[in-house]
Amino acid sequence: MAEQPNILLFISDQQRTDTLRCYGNDWIQSPHQDALAERSFVFENTYVTQPVCTPARGSLMTGLYPHNHDCMVNRDILRDEIPSIAEMLPDTYRKAMFGKWHLGDDSVRQHGFDEWISTEDDHRNKYSRPGLPFSSYYYWMKEQGIEPQNNSATGEIIYSPRQRSQLPAEYQMGTFIANHSERFIRENTDRPWLLVFSTFEPHPPMTGPYDGMYDPDALPVGPTFMKKPEGHALFNRARAEHYLSNRVEGHDMRQEGSWRKLRAQYYGNVKIIDDAIGRMVQALEETGQMENTIFAVTSDHGEMAGDHAMFEKRAFYEESARVPMILSVPWLTQSQKRIDGVFGHADLIATLVELANQPLLETLPGRPCADVLNGGADLRNHTAFMEWNGIGDRNLGNPKINLMSTLPWRCAVTGDRWKLNLCAGDQCELFDLNNDPYEETNLFDDPAHRDRAREIAARIRLWQHETNDHAPLPAV
Repeated sequence: MAEQPNILLFISDQQRTDTLRCYGNDWIQSPHQDALAERSFVFENTYVTQPVCTPARGSLMTGLYPHNHDCMVNRDILRDEIPSIAEMLPDTYRKAMFGKWHLGDDSVRQHGFDEWISTEDDHRNKYSRPGLPFSSYYYWMKEQGIEPQNNSATGEIIYSPRQRSQLPAEYQMGTFIANHSERFIRENTDRPWLLVFSTFEPHPPMTGPYDGMYDPDALPVGPTFMKKPEGHALFNRARAEHYLSNRVEGHDMRQEGSWRKLRAQYYGNVKIIDDAIGRMVQALEETGQMENTIFAVTSDHGEMAGDHAMFEKRAFYEESARVPMILSVPWLTQSQKRIDGVFGHADLIATLVELANQPLLETLPGRPCADVLNGGADLRNHTAFMEWNGIGDRNLGNPKINLMSTLPWRCAVTGDRWKLNLCAGDQCELFDLNNDPYEETNLFDDPAHRDRAREIAARIRLWQHETNDHAPLPAV
């Protein structure tokens, strides 16, 4: 092992855990991700800090919770004084950020990165200062002879997600970022490096070059598919009611076939991710760098994909809040090792910095897990915390949903697989993930589980105290 190993942090967008065979899906085609998993640590239960893009990505860049890095909604900007992982590594590292930044001024190199390839233009009016250049992806697409066709909120003509989704695989963002990432890996064989590969797929639109990959009618689904949650949070019940009676991406959601088609096409988009990971592994192996590279694969959050009769994220359900976490550390294991208990994205940056033999900032709240990987500890008594900060950023369907989205929530998932979701203005939730993995039965109001709810609530309040979080929560 080198004193300063390379770090490749691969972040997909809206990828739920069951998009990989290594998490129990026996029909998905994910050969490259699963080949990497066969030589890596696979964390069984990894949770995001907040199940929506900007807050989650802020945590993946800084190791802080959203209420600490202050990017709590999809229009907040990561302040200059908040250090990123690039600023936690020494200058001997070459540091690259390629792809979806989503934390403000996306086309501008910042936060300690030496190289910057941007991809996002459709949020320019919310995330960027006026007058900044278009993304690297925009200019590359123009060079390919493909003209943008969509008006942005600022009146600029851009490549919308819908236009991109209708193009062949070689023009998708994941492929574009893989092109630059492969080049970066091959060019930097003589010094340590950090590469953040941050792509858009399989984020909606739920269509793409692999729409026919899976048969919608044959697609296995779980017991909550298209099923409105009863006795759960009003926020989730209202969202389910809305989806069940409206249209999504032009599809009539009163028909089961529409739900199945969108779900199948979502899984098809995972192939773009899988192919990109295969290219990264190939480049690392061909340049002799695989054995000296920490390769972490995760996603900013998941996707409901029809479960609990919902799409998108913004929920603490497993489909939305639990994500893949594959961590290749070749000098610690060459075979698959499963990590039980719970792991949070707030723990990831601390773990990567520790594995790179660098000092940890005192401000990092996460648990560095090198001792777990070495077999000297486990995560069975660990707790993962999540938050929803009650700041509406857009219309989510109707006034009831929008109102409920303005209420803050706090969540804890324990190492022994219980989940408590607390909100002062909505129905709180308690789920036994051991016996109810699909989260069908809310046990919060069950007197038999009152002591357990109180014990987990005490963990949340202690975490709030330790991380300076002031969200109001109900008495339990």
